[in-house]
Amino acid sequence: MGEVEAVVPEQLSVSGSVRLPEVPGFSPPVAGGVPDSPRQAGKALREKVPRASHDSLVIRADRPDMVRAVEVSSRGRVPELVPIRVGRMAASPFAFLRGAAGLMAYDLVGTPVTGVAAQICGDAHAANFGLYGDVRGRLVIDLNDFDETVTGPWEWDLKRLAASIVLAGREAGADEDTCRKAAFDAAGAYRRTMRLLARLPVLDAWNAIADEELVSHTDARDLLGTLERVAAKARINTSARFAAKSTETGPDGSHRFVDAPPVLRRVGDEEAAAVAAALGPYLETVSEDRLPLLARYAIHDVAFRVVGTGSVGTRSYVVLLIDHRGESLVLQVKEARPSVLLPQLPAVGFEAPEVTHEGRRVVLGQKRMQVISDILLGWTTVEGRPFQVRQFRNRKGSVDPTALATDQVDDYARMTGALLARAHAHSVDPRLIAGYCGKNEELDEAVSGFAVLYADRTEADHAELLAAVRSGRIAAELGV
Repeated sequence: MGEVEAVVPEQLSVSGSVRLPEVPGFSPPVAGGVPDSPRQAGKALREKVPRASHDSLVIRADRPDMVRAVEVSSRGRVPELVPIRVGRMAASPFAFLRGAAGLMAYDLVGTPVTGVAAQICGDAHAANFGLYGDVRGRLVIDLNDFDETVTGPWEWDLKRLAASIVLAGREAGADEDTCRKAAFDAAGAYRRTMRLLARLPVLDAWNAIADEELVSHTDARDLLGTLERVAAKARINTSARFAAKSTETGPDGSHRFVDAPPVLRRVGDEEAAAVAAALGPYLETVSEDRLPLLARYAIHDVAFRVVGTGSVGTRSYVVLLIDHRGESLVLQVKEARPSVLLPQLPAVGFEAPEVTHEGRRVVLGQKRMQVISDILLGWTTVEGRPFQVRQFRNRKGSVDPTALATDQVDDYARMTGALLARAHAHSVDPRLIAGYCGKNEELDEAVSGFAVLYADRTEADHAELLAAVRSGRIAAELGV
């Protein structure tokens, strides 16, 4: 045989190594295979925004008073439910903070930001973490509320969490040193977790800190008993149990919800039909492999159900589905309003994105931040309004941070700080934030200082709201 000329593929070098082309969404190839260091870029940001500067809080002169702020945040809500929302916000300073994500975003505009963008919760207060079931019914713990999610400054989530920890600790009866230390620990756990994730291989970091390791990682052993009790309740907090307590069987064998005002009420046929019809388009937003599962259920009834503090007044429905054995699955169809953070983003250099559907924004934001998400998440439109759809009572459970023993507050702070770091690391390279946060406690100290200042500000805001309720300037239905 004659000699055969060796053919060298265009992208194969003489050494046998492949020169990969640039692909959108991937880091560009670089000499030696080592990219420019995101950690060094993070360190460089300290010159522009010193970590110690995060202790600052400047209240702007044009800040709205509490009545005005609540009225603005209530626009577009169901009018008769607004007094319930105001009443819940008036219950305590911590409850006020829960309902005032937009006001805090307004205040955060005046605080330092590094310019590093992440998918943020937008409402990362201490009560928005909890347990829920995965596809096999096992319990996971993570952030669990994404109504305000946007791409924005990671610092805003961390500062909201730290301030809420101080308020929750005060309501739990902890002394001031304990509350400040808890905020310090929340920031410290965030920083240390981000450093841990930065050191891990990318795939390991993506799925890091399994829930069974979370207590050990955050040294939250004092919280074990509380978590076990919450988990025991969560395991029985299912759609079937809710349906058994909230529905009845009619003479014709049909199942329907039972009125339980003001929280649960049946709706008229036309409204129920509109919600049921919207589940058709919802199916187009669910992963195709879930469609045979949903097809084995029949829709039986629809009811209106009032939701939590920040969302009170939004339109929210529960839809009763029944399978061939008479077992129930309840879906929640919840109105998705524009994130209250959006108007504030341009002021800190973040472009407010165009949102084609608010329900889609919420669902995609949730999937970007959680390690495991509800398999039935989707979105739809009901009579021109955007909604998100999810399982209702999917083994959900939560720790009430205001009811913790004083020696558990800092444990809970560390746990939630670690969870927040894990959530942010899904959308921003952890090496970048870890480079900025560093090894020492400078950022922890600054964030805890801010948290105390903002907790004081929130207590003053709450007192102003209470005075407005007592004087009749704003209507409130207390204790609901």
